Amino acid sequence: MRISVLQPTHTVRRTGFTLVELLVVIAIIGIMVGLLLPAVQAAREAARRMSCQNNLHQVILAVHNYESAVKRLPAAWSRPSQSGDGWSLQARILPNVEALGLAEGVDYAVGYKLATIRVAGERLPISSFRVPTYLCPSEINDRVRIDDNGVPEHYPLSYAYSAGPWMVYNPNNQRPGEGAFQSGRSSRFRDILDGLSNTLAFSEVKAWTPYFRDLGQEGSMEMPEVASEICQLGGSLKTETGHTEWVDGRVHQSGFTTTFPPNHKVLCERNGIEYDVDFTNMREGKNSNAVTYAAVTSRSHHPGGVNTALLDGSIRFVNDSIDRQVWQDLSTRAGREVAAVPE
Repeated sequence: MRISVLQPTHTVRRTGFTLVELLVVIAIIGIMVGLLLPAVQAAREAARRMSCQNNLHQVILAVHNYESAVKRLPAAWSRPSQSGDGWSLQARILPNVEALGLAEGVDYAVGYKLATIRVAGERLPISSFRVPTYLCPSEINDRVRIDDNGVPEHYPLSYAYSAGPWMVYNPNNQRPGEGAFQSGRSSRFRDILDGLSNTLAFSEVKAWTPYFRDLGQEGSMEMPEVASEICQLGGSLKTETGHTEWVDGRVHQSGFTTTFPPNHKVLCERNGIEYDVDFTNMREGKNSNAVTYAAVTSRSHHPGGVNTALLDGSIRFVNDSIDRQVWQDLSTRAGREVAAVPE
């Protein structure tokens, strides 16, 4: 007789995600990333803006230290006593922004094109070196400019001196513009009749900005009211070299004017390409008759405005929507306007 023994049966249950559950989890993760990404980007931009403001603070502090030592503010642009192209304000304060190695190679009696320093047995132009304090971390074109022979030639900057609203330098009588820093001469704090806390010193600019230069119109020129007037003025178009030379004291390289408010678009089309441009009627020191009038707009890669430094050393973020007249009033040293940076 055969006896059957019944063995207990066990159901094997497998754990895991079904395809539907997996898709739901992926969708939830995607939504969370989508929600978090703007916050992360905003945090990064806030950090970059704070770092940019710290750089500006170092620059204006360097100007104050320079003034304490020399008893004058540095000239925006100054012609060398011997020959060559004039040095920038930014070059004159090199010792005060911890760039002593570069400063030791500067000879202000001759133009910046002759200034070199020896590195690893090779002589390199001072102008080709990057000065970290002069560059905003948000600048997307933080790169050296190469000459036609493939040799490093110039390095850009992000912080420009205030040259006033429109007229920068008159070679006929050596009269400077209305800005805090004067072309062709030094000034003193006592010359800032509007008050240090009501006068722009520096503001942001974008490197590699296109600009028209050397139109060479003689006599007086009315300040443009709208951006389209710049296109009608024209001149020689340089498609990408504005604000790429921190050594050059000319306004299109190391300065700005308040002809237009911050980040104002000055769109001109040439050969089917639209450029957001600056304008200089004649570069300083290039002509003995044509006045340097300039529309060199303050621009930044920060959304909504630009970082600025006032002459008293304070740092402000100025919104793009600032009234044009207020912006211009802030850029004069002795206009006797009642103007303050909006909070």
